[in-house]
Amino acid sequence: MKSSVSVVAVAAALFMHAASAMAAGPQAEVMHWWVSAGESAAIKEVAKAYTAQGGVWKDNAIAGGEVAIANIVSRITGGNPPTAAQMPLGKQVEDLVSQGLLAPIDDAAKETGFYNNIPETFQKAMTFKDGHMYALPINDHGHNWLWYNKKVLADAGAKEPVTWDDFFAAADAIKAKGTAIPIAVGAQPWQLGQTFLSVLLTKEGPELFNKVFADLDVDAIKSPQFKDAVTTFLRLRDYSDNGAANREWNVAANMVITGKAGFQFMGDWAKGEYLAAGQKADVDFGCQILGNGDGKQYFNVSSDAIIFPVNKDPEQQKAQAMLERVMMSKDVQVAFNSKKGSVPARLDVDETKLDACAAKGIKILKDPAQRIPNVDFLISPDAIGAERDLAAQAWADPSYTPDKFVASLVQIIESEKSMR
Repeated sequence: MKSSVSVVAVAAALFMHAASAMAAGPQAEVMHWWVSAGESAAIKEVAKAYTAQGGVWKDNAIAGGEVAIANIVSRITGGNPPTAAQMPLGKQVEDLVSQGLLAPIDDAAKETGFYNNIPETFQKAMTFKDGHMYALPINDHGHNWLWYNKKVLADAGAKEPVTWDDFFAAADAIKAKGTAIPIAVGAQPWQLGQTFLSVLLTKEGPELFNKVFADLDVDAIKSPQFKDAVTTFLRLRDYSDNGAANREWNVAANMVITGKAGFQFMGDWAKGEYLAAGQKADVDFGCQILGNGDGKQYFNVSSDAIIFPVNKDPEQQKAQAMLERVMMSKDVQVAFNSKKGSVPARLDVDETKLDACAAKGIKILKDPAQRIPNVDFLISPDAIGAERDLAAQAWADPSYTPDKFVASLVQIIESEKSMR
């Protein structure tokens, strides 16, 4: 009797499990590398919205962008793709599209009004040679933000910077005060490579930036202007600390949050860490895109994109269609980016729902002339990696001269030209 009751109980449980599975909506496995506090909070907003639509969210987070991308590509090319995956918007998506491994998202992009309300840079990047769209930009990342602890600056008697001259005056004041490190730096190649690009764009302007990375103009690299950018980048090293080597970006952000450092050069994903720590934009921390004194600001634009691999399973196709529309909606764009630190890819969202830094960013983005595509859209992953390695080598070696930096970048750009 005991045995038969047990069998009945097991059978009933199995039936209930099966019935529950049948009642549940389509399951979406989403691969990504959003693992820091702010990033995790952001992707949970998408999961919550997808679940509210009746779907089942299966989170597959992998620490480290390069590791995650390798795993994502392996899954897709190996015939076992996830429902959706994170991928930098730009040339890294192109190879998967050329192999016919990604499903188009045209219908959702048009139905939701998404395509018509994102920057032209994103429109071009998500649309490929066959005229179809294959990548969904979920945010509008600015790579060239400067973050700072307002109390550290106030204690040092420094004013909040608007220009590069202001910045160095503030950094000198913090250094003289001696209670905080002027700049929290993560001396990893990708962070240093990005910092150099921020210096080049904000101090020297978009014309030089585009000549180097869009036009591949080696004469521009040899110009006095470019050498000035290199000199400025290497000068930042004097305001860092000995513990910078291999420091993670979120650790550097925490140094600013806790008042151990004054400034951090980092993309706007860093803001997610400040918000996750309970800080308020323009109250506890400040944000600025520096200028060179001419009153202009330039937003170095990139995006985290979501791709949807080809899948013959009707349930997975249903999950993809649902997830596309969720991620393109105005409400989810605001919810995700409010936690992530970035600006929504859609520029038609309710700006009153954005914090002070995001509002500042979207104001800049309203002017197409102030949207400068990041190198992800301009050069190959190999060239990007080489630029990052160069920045790291120059940073690590005090004897590395601006002239040597210039000569090395000329070789990188000439190699890139030969591949086109």
